Amino acid sequence: MRRISAQYLFTMAGNPLKRGVVTVTDNGTVDSIEDTGGNLGESAGTEFYNGIIIPGLINCHAHLELSHMRGLIPPGGGLNEFVNAVRDTREATPETVISAAGHADREMHEEGIEACGDISNNHLTISIKRNSSIRYLTFAEVFGLDAALAEARMGEALKLVREMQAARLPVQVTPHSLYSLSAPLSEMVSEQISAESVISLHFLESDDERRRTHDHAERALELARLASRLLLVHNTVITRNEAAALAAAGNTWFCLCPSSNLHISGLMPPAAMLREVTDRIVAGTDSLASSGRLSMLTELRLLHEASPGIPFDEIVRWGTLNGARALKMDDTLGSIEPGKRPGLLLVEPFDFAGMRLLPGSRVRRLL
Repeated sequence: MRRISAQYLFTMAGNPLKRGVVTVTDNGTVDSIEDTGGNLGESAGTEFYNGIIIPGLINCHAHLELSHMRGLIPPGGGLNEFVNAVRDTREATPETVISAAGHADREMHEEGIEACGDISNNHLTISIKRNSSIRYLTFAEVFGLDAALAEARMGEALKLVREMQAARLPVQVTPHSLYSLSAPLSEMVSEQISAESVISLHFLESDDERRRTHDHAERALELARLASRLLLVHNTVITRNEAAALAAAGNTWFCLCPSSNLHISGLMPPAAMLREVTDRIVAGTDSLASSGRLSMLTELRLLHEASPGIPFDEIVRWGTLNGARALKMDDTLGSIEPGKRPGLLLVEPFDFAGMRLLPGSRVRRLL
């Protein structure tokens, strides 16, 4: 057993505990939580840290297989230019893709990420995920505007699903976006979604996207009705009316990736507005093609800096318990509660007076 404490313990199962104590077993399972009321006193065998402790982080949106594109696409070009650049530069040898993806997987683990919703278009990350310390849900992404190629595109996705399943890895067919699928392909994707499915959708990332198609909220709601969870990723230019209509479905989760949005378009997602219409907000790093590092802590810091009126423990919830619930992994992850194995992260330095992260804040794994 280990008894661990810090200036604040953010369990996500209640209010932050000042100098609270968590006791964990040798395999990392939480045994008990102690609220000391801030009076820890002398206690033999208790590890005390001058920072905050949070559960392991949940990255709801990544593209592991694009990790070899780190630093290749300059910032500020907008979504259309970024999509074209990804298309033109993503080709690489399998060895290059696998090496970079393996490094990215290790980087995410070092950054305190316990689980990840990863977008995938091929089989190259299977061995990495099978041997990773991170718990993955792979979204087998489908896109293609040529109706004549719809069956071929779906065939590729279903082949990936079979390969993932053979490796005993969770996987779900998912659409790339509303604007990137032909009508026949959209129908085929819908047929692969069940009432148990968690699906992901790049959604209203820019004004360019808004102009490419129409009825965004209505069409997203059609997908939500088919699934258990729908992760709407980016939401950079979503309106309050659209957000409210989507939130009313009850199974939609709004995933924010501020580093990526800043890199591509210089915009921040409207976190404060979204918070007014829903509590189902999560976060993701996106890919290394549009983000300098795979740090969920950085994403949370950027969101809090842009909306300082949001309590810090709520921001932490977006990156922990909410993410675990969105990916249906909250059985063991997302909160520090007896019986769970969420991972424990020490965050320091920390601004205790302002209850906020600092630009130099980093995570260190305690478990």
